[in-house]
This record gives sequence, structure tokens and C-alpha cells, in this order.
Amino acid sequence: MASFFNVLCYSLIVGALLTQHLVASDERREPLTAIDRQNIDLIRQFYGERAGKRATAWRQLLHQLTNTHTATRSDKKSVSESTQLEGINRFFNQLQFIDDDKLWGKKDYWATPNEFIGVGGGDCEDFSIAKYFSLLSLGVDDEKLRLVYVKALTLNQFHMVVAYYPHPAAVPLLLDNLDGEIKPATERLDLLPIYSFNGSQLWLMKQKGQGQLAGDAAKLSAWNDVRLRNNEQELRRPAINLDE
Repeated sequence: MASFFNVLCYSLIVGALLTQHLVASDERREPLTAIDRQNIDLIRQFYGERAGKRATAWRQLLHQLTNTHTATRSDKKSVSESTQLEGINRFFNQLQFIDDDKLWGKKDYWATPNEFIGVGGGDCEDFSIAKYFSLLSLGVDDEKLRLVYVKALTLNQFHMVVAYYPHPAAVPLLLDNLDGEIKPATERLDLLPIYSFNGSQLWLMKQKGQGQLAGDAAKLSAWNDVRLRNNEQELRRPAINLDE
């Protein structure tokens, strides 16, 4: 979709060795669950060893953002949603941007989070979808989250971001792979909202707020398809291997 990103340099996974070191040390404190291991093994077996390391870092991050550890290890407290937003946004923005036609050999392909992690890159929809599902898995209410199609005015192209509403009447905070800093929508004058959706609803965006309710998100076939494949943990192979 986002061919306008051709003007941008592809982002590589920054600090991968440091991330792996932190993941390894944290795993010793709180081992991953059997479900985590199954997910990691699925990705590793399908996409390779480097993909397995990315999956391990991802699953460990979800644990870290669910609970913080104290010196006693027995006392845990919930992580704030602002910390969860920052952690998820920063983690996925390390992955490489690449257009669908190059990566998947298709004009427009929406990858599941497992595919995005496994492949190691994707376009703006893939960044946003992975962030959205990761935040849901951390317990963030779906009513607080939107996937938002916008017009990137500076680049004159369409784009997708994640919007987080602290409360229904709030100006949303935007999680974006173009600008890594989470900002209120009112500070992103370079983005013009068009429509947004979440797990159940579709909105037309007249302003940088909630927008007008327009119907069920089932109208979006690509969204339905990626949700189904995510639930079934279906994986597909890209046209090129970014790990080679």
C-alpha cells in the first residue's frame, strides 16, 4: 500500500543483540508459558532461527508489560497503559519497512502479527495490526483502540496508524511507524483521518476525535481475513526472505 515510503530508508532492527541479552536474562526470572513456547516454535519452524529470536523477544516483552518485577519477585503490580503503549510502539518500530509488492508479491497484503514477526518487516498496516493485537493481548480494552486510515499530507499518500483513546471523549494518542514518538492526534497536522475501525465497528473520521459511527467492521474484507488467519495462527511465506 504505502509506496510513498520509498523515500524513506528501510529501518533495521536496532539493538538486536542487546534485546536478546535482556530477553535471556528476563526469561531466567520468569519463564515463558507453554503457549508462548508453542507460538515461538511455530514461527521458528516456519520462518527460521532469526524469526524465532524475534518471536522470543516479542513474547517476553508481553510478559514484561503485563507485570513489573520487584526485588522479591513475589510482589507484582500492573503496568500502566501508557507504559504498554510505549513498549509496544517502540518494539515494533524496530522492524523493517517494506512494500507489499516487494515482500509478498501482492499490491496489498495484511500480515498477522505472527507473520510480521516471522518475516521481520512489512508495511504500515502490518505495523499497526501487530501493535493493535499486542495491546489487546495485554488487556487494553478494544473500545480504547482504533486502526485509523489517514492521508499522510506531506507524502500525499494513504497510511495507517493505531489510535488509543484514554476515555471516549479524549483526543486519541497515535502509535505510528513514521513518527516514533506517541503524540496526540491534534499534534499530527501531517495526518488527515479518513476512517477508523476496531474489532466491531467502523467510523468515518470527520475530525481528529471519535468520528461518526458508520457500521460494522465486517465491511472490511481484509480486516476480517487477517483476524481469521490470526485466530487460526495461519502463516504464509513471503516472496523474499529478509533474513538472508
